[in-house]
Amino acid sequence: MNKKLPVLLLMLIALSASAQQKVIQLYNGAAPGSESWNWDQSESADNVYHSNVVYNVTHPTLTVYPADSTFTPTGTAVIICPGGGLQTLSIEHEGYAVAKWLQKKGITAFLLEYRLMHTLGNDPYKEMLAKMKANSVLHDQAPVAPLAVDDGRAAIAYVRAHAAEYGISPSRIGIMGFSAGGTIAAATAFGYTPENKPDFVAPVYAYFPPEMQVNVPQDAPPMFLAGASDDQSSIYSVELYDTWIKTKHSAELHIFSKGGHGFGMKTQGLESDTWTDRFMEWMDQQGFVEPAFPRKGKSSAKQAADFTKFLDYLTHNDWAVISHYKDKNDSIITHLNPNEKRVVFMGNSITEGWYNLDPGFFNGRPYIDRGISGQTTPQMLVRFREDVIDLKPAVVVILAGINDIAQNTGPIKLENTFGNIRSMAELADQNHIKVVLSSVMPAAKIGWRPSIAPVQKIIDLNKMIKAYAEKMHFGYIDYYSAMVVGDNKALNPAYTNEGLHPNLAGYKVMEPLAEKAINKALKSK
Repeated sequence: MNKKLPVLLLMLIALSASAQQKVIQLYNGAAPGSESWNWDQSESADNVYHSNVVYNVTHPTLTVYPADSTFTPTGTAVIICPGGGLQTLSIEHEGYAVAKWLQKKGITAFLLEYRLMHTLGNDPYKEMLAKMKANSVLHDQAPVAPLAVDDGRAAIAYVRAHAAEYGISPSRIGIMGFSAGGTIAAATAFGYTPENKPDFVAPVYAYFPPEMQVNVPQDAPPMFLAGASDDQSSIYSVELYDTWIKTKHSAELHIFSKGGHGFGMKTQGLESDTWTDRFMEWMDQQGFVEPAFPRKGKSSAKQAADFTKFLDYLTHNDWAVISHYKDKNDSIITHLNPNEKRVVFMGNSITEGWYNLDPGFFNGRPYIDRGISGQTTPQMLVRFREDVIDLKPAVVVILAGINDIAQNTGPIKLENTFGNIRSMAELADQNHIKVVLSSVMPAAKIGWRPSIAPVQKIIDLNKMIKAYAEKMHFGYIDYYSAMVVGDNKALNPAYTNEGLHPNLAGYKVMEPLAEKAINKALKSK
């Protein structure tokens, strides 16, 4: 097994657990094929069915629901496509509720809001009923359906390209859809590229007639299908299942006697309520529930192979996880205020946790947190231009080194760690950014690397950083002296919950020290 697995595993788990629920624009600018659409998206329950729906989607988005950190993360992702006849999105029981259920199973969910037909008034259901009465639904859907399928493909490609950011295996990305959303999910199982191929597909009571079931790929993904006998669309599920089996691909089908169309996450007291149990059993059989990245102990052969594949993907695609802050950086650069005295905090989990535990310190100030859990100085140096220089800050505060000592990306000499910190400082200085260097925080031990004795290494590295800061007239923050305690040189237990990362009380000690150094740097010539 790869000897780096335990350390990199912890990095990935930290990345996944720290990810904030966020909304991602699926395309930069107008979505291709609908550039002229200019209506406003809405969400409302003011309709004939009094059901909460989204309508008039022109700019497709993905909302991220990270795997619940209280459950073992699987490294699996599911993109969710709610139904609604391409007129609406049944956002509650086919969207939000599905995402929250998957979160509790250790799965990272991505809720897709794809492009829809234009609703002219404020009741999309009323307009859909009128189209059904006029028998014009398929005609009106025709120009929009390919765009919605494109959104499904783009969603898969996005998640795969950002797998490192969310702690997801690039070979565990599936798509689930309901009704019209199931049409989108099923369509992605045809005509895909390596970038947007789903690893599994789950169309639930989907419209997908035989004329759409042509040219099944030789490496088609496994498929889970569900429907109800008292829903006429169930025939499409049966036919699609038959197509998959005849072409010798893996498929599982559940047709419940009752449930109707649109049962989703509703509780009706019927056997169809159990479709979620059947889905998770199928996922387990397919190997998508067993954690791709085991927390401790020996991994199975499959886990080791999947993790090795992930490491290979990470190495060749985003070793430094530059994608982590790409969207936020793009937004800052687009709206750059040349008169603002921005401050970027560059670091690892200690810096990232600062914003997560005490966002009030950053709110209302031109402070930008650019910490990434588990990162070492070589990774930080690689992303320094995107996450610091391109944001044109007045000051950068650099806190790094403990993960080098922990050998998160392999053995490294203290002199090389210091050299990477120097390189970041010199890059900032050459770009007219004031530099504030930070001491490494005290730590008596490193939980995930018990064989490493960090105390003297931290002391020695801090001496190098402090001497360099004084020589170059850079700012220096001595967090170490303010937070160390005892003969074992540990992080004061009042300031931490596990010996390495500050708790809120610890950050409250750090904040005035940081502000003092920042203010001094801003006043310096």
